[in-house]
Amino acid sequence: MDSLLVSRDDGVERLGIAVGELDAGAVLRRGEVEVIQSAVSAAWVELEKGAHAIPIHIAQINQRDGFCLVGREPDTEFTWEKLAGKTLLADHGHQPMVMLRWAAHKKGADWSRVNVQNLGSPQAMETAFRAGQGDYIHLQGGVPQQLERDGAGHIVAFTGEGLTPLAFSSISAARSFIESDSLQPLLHAFGKAKAWTQQSPAGEVAEKLAALFPALSLAALTTAIGACQKLACWEGGAAIPREAYLEAQNIFLWAKGIQRAHAYEEVCYMAG
Repeated sequence: MDSLLVSRDDGVERLGIAVGELDAGAVLRRGEVEVIQSAVSAAWVELEKGAHAIPIHIAQINQRDGFCLVGREPDTEFTWEKLAGKTLLADHGHQPMVMLRWAAHKKGADWSRVNVQNLGSPQAMETAFRAGQGDYIHLQGGVPQQLERDGAGHIVAFTGEGLTPLAFSSISAARSFIESDSLQPLLHAFGKAKAWTQQSPAGEVAEKLAALFPALSLAALTTAIGACQKLACWEGGAAIPREAYLEAQNIFLWAKGIQRAHAYEEVCYMAG
């Protein structure tokens, strides 16, 4: 999953995207950026590897998984049981795979009967699917909508639809940033931007973000944003709700994606 990075040059904040092999967490620890997009699950992994000074998660972005399942043909009657005996090109990133397995479990799929393939990066998966490999593909929102625009596939399901809200993606920062005068202005601005993104027309949001997603047409980006709004991905304020944190943690424990529970206070910023 690509990550947003915020750096500062001569007092001016810069927004960028980490792609490919760039480790956003490592860039943050080196002091090259001040804020990154991440997930509380990334903190759990670091803690279980013995890390101590982990980035602190300061604000919630998504409360739902915005990934999609794309099939070869339109299927308005799709059920997850239909994955049995089929080949699914799945994103094997830690959080995407845990959430995919959870969705399949909750929505009635027999995971043992699905031929799940790991082709590496989302770009490699997309290329293979366009070339005819696989019956279904599991990708983050944006590319599925582009596949539809290109006539290369059809969205049949949204992974997070109908599931309990949880801490999916968030903003994290170094402890030095949290102790600085920059934290509260950033949280205030983020809260306003998040509300605007959820409440504004999808096309207006897409026009603002188009430069960050050059591989997507404006139409595909608009459709993807509209889908996330409908799923209520960006509902809620800036704070990471404790109940959302615990919901995500329980899922990761169920999937054995982590080995033990981790206190909210160890991972998340607590105002006041």
